[in-house]
Amino acid sequence: MSKSQLELMVIYQDLLLMTTEIEESTCMTSLKVKDDEPLYQAIEEIKVQIEPKYFNIFKRLSTKYKHPIVPVRNNTCLGCQNMLPTSLTTRGRNDQTIYTCENCGRILYWI
Repeated sequence: MSKSQLELMVIYQDLLLMTTEIEESTCMTSLKVKDDEPLYQAIEEIKVQIEPKYFNIFKRLSTKYKHPIVPVRNNTCLGCQNMLPTSLTTRGRNDQTIYTCENCGRILYWI
């Protein structure tokens, strides 16, 4: 079963955050990760599966936010903590369309 564009972007974001954490911990300590090459390969494999229009949105948002894709819990964007309109919350749960928060612009996914 192929993954949706949203699932691919969430995985991509998580992998990028892992590499950031590895780089930060390497700078703060003398510890070095032995082999992080598979992680970077996975990032590239996911990246080519994301449609360019969605990847461009992700890249634009990532210049502004550390987490350009955030979950929705109890009809609230967990990026900006604002309540979402009812029409968006009912559509977002059932649809494969990518939705963004009307307040902060982050890409949303429902948990």
